[in-house]
Amino acid sequence: MTIIYNFSDKHIKQLYQLYQDVGWGSERSLEGTNDCVQNAQICIGILDNNNNLIGFTRILSDFIYKAFIFDVIVSTEHRGSGLGQKLMELAKNHEKLKKVKHFELYCLPEMEAFYSSIGFSTDVGGIKLMRYTNN
Repeated sequence: MTIIYNFSDKHIKQLYQLYQDVGWGSERSLEGTNDCVQNAQICIGILDNNNNLIGFTRILSDFIYKAFIFDVIVSTEHRGSGLGQKLMELAKNHEKLKKVKHFELYCLPEMEAFYSSIGFSTDVGGIKLMRYTNN
């Protein structure tokens, strides 16, 4: 297993495929995936022994108060092997994020127990998610 922070074209194509394999990412395009990786402040990938991307997450942060973790993905065949926990550990312990007070993320209801098990909580002081969709 290898950890990467810079993504080749091959790895971006593999990330695009990982997005296609999860319901919430299936509408993403290859071009959008590339732009997403290029514009994120921190991207973390896990490669298998064949140099194939099997895990990914990205983080946007002010590096002091908030770090927002997006797109925690583990390939279907590697789920349940601890890679999700490894990605979260790498994110929370990233050198640039050591001073961050709060790590936050969105998750599907079925993932709440996983994130709770590694210290995340839904008790966020009554804060509500709000969204504006840009047409």
